[in-house]
Amino acid sequence: MASSRIPGFYNLSLAERLTRAAAAADQTPDVLAPWASGGLSPEAADHMVENAIGLHSLPVGLGLNFLVNGREVLVPMAVEEPSVVAGASFMAKLARAGGGFIATTTDPLMIGQMQVLDVVNLHEAKLKLYEKKAELLAEADSIDPILKKFGGGARDLEVRIIESSPIGGFLVIHLIYDVRDAMGANAVNTACERLAPQVERITGGRVHLRILSNLADRRLARVRCTIPVKELAFDDFSGETVRDGIIAAYAFAAADPYRAATHNKGIMNGVDAVVLATGNDWRAIEAGAHAYAARSGQYTSLSTWGVDVEGSLVGSLEMPMAVGIIGGATKVHPAAKAAIQLMGIKTASELAEIIVSVGLAQNMAALRALATEGIQRGHMSLHARQVAVAAGAEGEMIERVAAQMVAEKTVRIDRAEEILKKTK
Repeated sequence: MASSRIPGFYNLSLAERLTRAAAAADQTPDVLAPWASGGLSPEAADHMVENAIGLHSLPVGLGLNFLVNGREVLVPMAVEEPSVVAGASFMAKLARAGGGFIATTTDPLMIGQMQVLDVVNLHEAKLKLYEKKAELLAEADSIDPILKKFGGGARDLEVRIIESSPIGGFLVIHLIYDVRDAMGANAVNTACERLAPQVERITGGRVHLRILSNLADRRLARVRCTIPVKELAFDDFSGETVRDGIIAAYAFAAADPYRAATHNKGIMNGVDAVVLATGNDWRAIEAGAHAYAARSGQYTSLSTWGVDVEGSLVGSLEMPMAVGIIGGATKVHPAAKAAIQLMGIKTASELAEIIVSVGLAQNMAALRALATEGIQRGHMSLHARQVAVAAGAEGEMIERVAAQMVAEKTVRIDRAEEILKKTK
């Protein structure tokens, strides 16, 4: 890719943006054509979900300016909320001055859980399972020869005792499974199903639930960025003021779960938008993220913000990231395939690294706004256009009505309707 910096992209027409994006990503325009129509036909949807009756579209915006591990990336983001794409793109631009985003991932290890009930002696059964661990792993390893060929398969087996629950004590087995470039739910669930009879013979108990865990804390994505303090200055705000305001806002989220919930929602604004655009399971990512944020016993911030020895702002983010580039909607949905091609992604790890980079950028955008001019200024200018359209504005009137509402600081549909009536 030449560069993810495309000055003036916002001012181009929709058709021109698709052409410029394709050229920047060294793709032909037809690769991105699915986005011009939503990318999915009703007939294709009928094969994806039960009782299909049609389609529901979301806007796809392009996250610009992203430099991830030294590589230029244009990031498709499917999201309905105003200011998310603009905010993430602007923060990515600031991050370039400090080298962009540096991201890493752990091995793609997923956890499959088996709940074992009706066990006479939990501690004895636990040891028996460990004695047969090699046999169980070998059985799990034989299930998917294709996955094994690409280096995946069973990696470990852990046994936990739940001493007390509403139904008493029981065993929980964790099958640790390397799923490579898949999200992994089908592979892990199949492996748990296959092991259940063997587990029952070993323990004398009854395997009840056999299901993947969405708290994928063995499959983490991590990212950091450094913003030179001079890059943070704008209007009447010095770089130091913005930096310290962002850190103070982070401290609020770190200490208070009520603030942390909204803080992390801002991160997920960016994360979910890319997960959706690539046909991955955003519900699984949400569940894993929030469970991970509460792993200490108190719900807290997923990100951290501080300073380095030079006084620059330093941000980091760590969270579970169970995404894939093979199987599921990623391979079925034309628009999801276009997203993968646009980003030039070859592995699920690359996708995870891009996603957490967007999450950190969006987090910084929200904190910067909150710590300085307030969240409403930038958000409302974009939201005003939606309100103008809802009131019936068309063509150039959309911008005129939106601009007047923003100037009046009254962004409401009744005011938009009044402005429209006066201009007719």
